[in-house]
Amino acid sequence: MTGSGPAGDVDLGTVFRALADEHRRTVIVELAADGSDSERTCNSFALPMSKQTQTHHFRVLREAGLIHEINYGNRKGIRLRRAEIDRRLPGLLDLLAAERRDTATGGSA
Repeated sequence: MTGSGPAGDVDLGTVFRALADEHRRTVIVELAADGSDSERTCNSFALPMSKQTQTHHFRVLREAGLIHEINYGNRKGIRLRRAEIDRRLPGLLDLLAAERRDTATGGSA
């Protein structure tokens, strides 16, 4: 499940490194919460960082195979690669959502 390889390839190290950052996890959780898998623009996320840093984070997610990026020239759209994630890493999105809920409610996993 890498951005440059066949969809069946899974490099767990790359996926886990991509998800090690809390901001990237937030993006994936927000995308996963939208059951319709609507396309979103990169600037629709409330990420507290410069545009260049945001671009880096989205590139890491794309290269890990977690999102699909659509370049419209003056803006980029992104979509979660839900089907690929669920097929290759079943339960991952549920774990991320549960972690976010536990953090929000002050619980521990």
